[in-house]
Amino acid sequence: MTTVSVADLMSLLSGGAIGLTLGLIGGGGSILAVPLLLYAVGIPSTHVAIGTSAVAVAANAGVGVVLHARARTVKWPCALVFAAAGVAGAFLGALAGKAVDGKLLLSLFGLIMLAVGATMFLRKGSEGDPAVRLDMSSARRLLPSLLGYGAGVGALSGFFGIGGGFLIVPGLANATNMPVINAVGSSLVSVAAFAVATATSYALSGLVDWQVAVLMLAGGVAGAAAGTALSRRLAAKKALLARVFAVVVIVVGVYVTARGLAAFSFA
Repeated sequence: MTTVSVADLMSLLSGGAIGLTLGLIGGGGSILAVPLLLYAVGIPSTHVAIGTSAVAVAANAGVGVVLHARARTVKWPCALVFAAAGVAGAFLGALAGKAVDGKLLLSLFGLIMLAVGATMFLRKGSEGDPAVRLDMSSARRLLPSLLGYGAGVGALSGFFGIGGGFLIVPGLANATNMPVINAVGSSLVSVAAFAVATATSYALSGLVDWQVAVLMLAGGVAGAAAGTALSRRLAAKKALLARVFAVVVIVVGVYVTARGLAAFSFA
């Protein structure tokens, strides 16, 4: 008789939480993936946690892309240009991240969580222009912002092993003035692409726990489906949901930073 360990159960639940958040508000789940793997699942290495989280985030975001594409909320030309620019940044960021001491990397990860949480909390919603699109007439205006934001967010994604959804959503919205619902759907294309780039880099270095990654994917499929369905029903309350989640990210960021600094100080 096969028994399910606590670590396996926590892997499933962690994947479900990531998928739910990605589907519901277009990001945020991935910023919690590394802390969940370290403190809930019990992976001892920061680098393995980052590599494993990247695999799980890539798969969960891919499910989210399919679901949002069916709902016609993805603006493909903008999403693909942003993602293409970010993949190069993600590969470079992953190379840099693997070269940094794990304890220092954990401290820096906590600090980026605080920054992302503050950005999420303070960001104001906007209706945007639902008709915006990237074509020959708008390329001169939209391309520089899409490429710049994409490369920068991709580098951070690769360095910290995060999907970067809460950086991508405002990046797409600011670069194109698309509505938030379109930015959410379009952001998942980049989340998946960045995470694939990061996961590939870490997997080639043997820094992925594949059993945990598969379990997180299984939980994430159900979470993403539920999150996407809720996203349409709770569209009017997304700003409140994002702020509540921002507080969670900030609190976890304080904890992760403190743990990382303590370990780094007494090493």
